Amino acid sequence: MSDEALPRTGFMAQAFANRSFVAGFVITAFIAAVALLSFFWTPYDVTRLIVADRMQPPSAAHLLGTDQFGRDMLSMIMVGARNSIAVALVAVGIGMGVGVPLGCWAAARGGYIDDVLMRFNDIVFAFPALLSAIMITAIFGPGAVNAIIAIGIFNIPVFARVARAGALAIWPREFILAARAAGKGKGLITAQHILPNITNLLLVQGTIQFALGILAEAGLSYVGLGAQPPMPSWGRMLFDAQTRMIVAPYLAIIPGMAIVITVLGLNLIGDGLADTLDPKLRRRR
Repeated sequence: MSDEALPRTGFMAQAFANRSFVAGFVITAFIAAVALLSFFWTPYDVTRLIVADRMQPPSAAHLLGTDQFGRDMLSMIMVGARNSIAVALVAVGIGMGVGVPLGCWAAARGGYIDDVLMRFNDIVFAFPALLSAIMITAIFGPGAVNAIIAIGIFNIPVFARVARAGALAIWPREFILAARAAGKGKGLITAQHILPNITNLLLVQGTIQFALGILAEAGLSYVGLGAQPPMPSWGRMLFDAQTRMIVAPYLAIIPGMAIVITVLGLNLIGDGLADTLDPKLRRRR
């Protein structure tokens, strides 16, 4: 295994010594805890409409106020966090689970296989997540599952390119040549030597795509292609609030800040991981 890979011993100590990682970890852990809590408890039932309580500003009874249907905003933010994280997490898992093997295979085989796979990636890149969701929705109808599929498909070429680039940089190395001389096949070399040495790239890219997945889910929900009512979604909450910005600006500010804070936390984790996992950056410190 190459000396480029980060030793597992002391990794967490190095990560938590990085201020960006710590800040991002705290923010993301809080959002994740709120999302997890929403499975077991919310202040109010998000599907219950109480017209008499509609458009109430933040108060002791409703800490973040109520929306135009009388639903508790805090409860909706909690459930919306669950939906956004679930959609982004599964979509990133799809992209990584399919894209990484494709990228490693292209780097290992080379030749026309590499060319065909990369041109296929270019074709997928030509259809952003929103456009892919529109096409999928036209066939299967709107919903969170179709949003996951659309975002996941868009993530596949991203991880394929990252894995391919990282693998191509490692294949000419001396320890890979020694492994080949020892009779190891390309598949075994990829599993034992290539993947461990590109894990740092994949982790950093994974946090970036997770943040982009949160934004993509919010965008799809905003245009009505994500989670459908009565299930709350941060993007849908923004859409519903746009006609009430003057009379109740908190309806847009609260879900908007939830999106910003979540994406900020994930980006800070990505920056911290990049600093911790990049041996060149570590040597400079």
